[in-house]
Amino acid sequence: MKLKNQAVSLDALDWHILQSIQENSKQTYSEVGRQLGVAHSTIYDRIKKLEKNGIIKKWTIDIDPEQLGMNHITAHMTIYTDPKESENVAKKLSEAKEVLEVSMSLSEELLILAKVNARDRDSLHSFIAKNVAPLQGVLRIRTSIITKKIKEERFLVKEK
Repeated sequence: MKLKNQAVSLDALDWHILQSIQENSKQTYSEVGRQLGVAHSTIYDRIKKLEKNGIIKKWTIDIDPEQLGMNHITAHMTIYTDPKESENVAKKLSEAKEVLEVSMSLSEELLILAKVNARDRDSLHSFIAKNVAPLQGVLRIRTSIITKKIKEERFLVKEK
């Protein structure tokens, strides 16, 4: 890994390490090293550098709430805002525990896209009415409740 003009440049081994741990992050450094034909200490050092440089942001697990019998509603919200207030609205949304993702999109208008999780329809309604609609700069909200999830993946690492 090298720094070029404040951007991180990864070599082939870094890319292979990322691919390997993305497939199975429970692997030991030794297992990854064996797979890639390098010492576990090299894998350890590389992963620490990837963490230090913000390439690996966090280690986590992916829990399926439905398998635990936890009913919930996921919704995508499109929030139309006064352009002068968009950043503030996005920041406020990001602070809410119900909000899983916040993005901004510039198409015909500047939009805020948010993925929200709530216990039920009433909780979702209450969250939107009490926490989103009153935010300064919010002009209109379109909410789409997810009725069936077909695929959900994270960014998949592939070497450039």
